[in-house]
Amino acid sequence: MSPGSRTGTTPALLTDLYQLTMLTAYDELGMRAEASFEFFVRHMPERRGFLLAAGLQQVVEFLEDLRFSEEELRWLEGTGRFKPEALRRLRDFRFTGAVDALPEGTVFFADEPLLRVTAPIAEAQLVESRVINLLHFQTMIASKAARCRLAAGDRHLADFGMRRAHGAEAALLAARACWIAGFDSTATVEAGRRFGMPISGTMAHSFIEAHDSESQAFADFARVHPRGLTLLIDTYDTVAGARKAVELQRQGAVVTGVRIDSGDLAALAREVRAVLDAGGCRSTRIVASGNLDEFWIADLLAAGAPIDSFGVGTRLDVSADAPYLDCAYKLQEYAGRARRKRSTGKATWPGRKQMVRRFRADGRIDGDLVALADAVPKGEGMLVPVMRGGRALAAAPALEESRARARRSIASLPEACRRIRDPEPLAARIDEDVRALADELDGTVGQRPR
Repeated sequence: MSPGSRTGTTPALLTDLYQLTMLTAYDELGMRAEASFEFFVRHMPERRGFLLAAGLQQVVEFLEDLRFSEEELRWLEGTGRFKPEALRRLRDFRFTGAVDALPEGTVFFADEPLLRVTAPIAEAQLVESRVINLLHFQTMIASKAARCRLAAGDRHLADFGMRRAHGAEAALLAARACWIAGFDSTATVEAGRRFGMPISGTMAHSFIEAHDSESQAFADFARVHPRGLTLLIDTYDTVAGARKAVELQRQGAVVTGVRIDSGDLAALAREVRAVLDAGGCRSTRIVASGNLDEFWIADLLAAGAPIDSFGVGTRLDVSADAPYLDCAYKLQEYAGRARRKRSTGKATWPGRKQMVRRFRADGRIDGDLVALADAVPKGEGMLVPVMRGGRALAAAPALEESRARARRSIASLPEACRRIRDPEPLAARIDEDVRALADELDGTVGQRPR
């Protein structure tokens, strides 16, 4: 991890108002007992056979750095919503709790806890909105990026999504999530600096249009940027652009790649490959981009398109086919007693829980069990200790470690989970002790979650 990999301090006011009103209510009422909240996904998106955990490092940084600045406190005072004594207590606020979580790069499914926060209830409550914000986004993007990696096989994948991402932070964290999921590079330069990721890029249509001829544009670009020269050949006529790339190489340039960004990518790739091969440019790679995702990549390769590299942007950075996860951060225990929400369609399994994963002899996942945390033998649970006393237990793992974990974790999935179309996610088994606890809290009459 590079020295500048932290994403910056989150303003304490980047939260929902009700987190602040509840914090001050808990404090004034003397409700300071320990609480456990868990983050989980209620239901899998239709087109996902698995989810990939990402965003934990940013959650830990947020919890360690969380402070109310004097400027924020003055602003809160000006709203007239908070008593002076409440504001004085906010000045000294620090997160002092514990976090247990799935390591980044771990596959998981619905109903399985991704993260558990245990802290005095006001602390655990206040952090809800930002914790969800960070885990939801990166997990959503990483899960789609992992499917792009499955579709592309060993072909090069580059994140091209910054310009369509929903803001600067989203662009950076999407690039990070893509790297964990197995992408090879990003076009977002700051992501390269901050996270130590390889950066890659080609050239702009506007550069070519600004010249009087495409050939001259190619020659000028090759003179200025001769290393790793990839030419954008679809500004006017893609096949004619490929011929000009061949001619440029004959003149002494080393054209390592050509990029196609529009049209019938499969047909054009075949035509371009034929032109390149006939011109002695057999080692020149074909890069494809333009609203790609795992479905389009799979279709292109199934059609035999000779594409060596894919630039994936818009549909990935907004997770176009599944733009949100039905996720939640819910109270599971307070003051030593299990708690449970029974709202129709949103009921929760009570108690602090742990997830245990079993594997078949071939290394594939056999099934997951969600059990009460105290009932799981030490060392068998997938959630591991991350923070105690408000501080990280260890330095954040290098992204390469999370990336390697993702590769192993995805490889352990049953084939039905890995399918690009019509995947079948695993269903976690809820342990009987958890079900019995739910019945006990319901007085044996409440409905169990569906």
